[in-house]
Amino acid sequence: MSVINGKFSWPELVGVQGTVAEATIERENPSVNAIIVPLGSVVTTDLRSDRVWVWVNKDGIVNRVPKIG
Repeated sequence: MSVINGKFSWPELVGVQGTVAEATIERENPSVNAIIVPLGSVVTTDLRSDRVWVWVNKDGIVNRVPKIG
């Protein structure tokens, strides 16, 4: 069983540039790897406590709450 340490959700980043969100997430929780993903992309469905998908629209703006998983 994985234990999540530190912050696990970033609702305040919806509407910001994906690269800014990526840097913020990794700064606020150094245990995770934030990965920018274009909306509509196919990603693996396994749950991981060290990964955060940062979903962005065609303009690179975060449009879903980034969270560990």
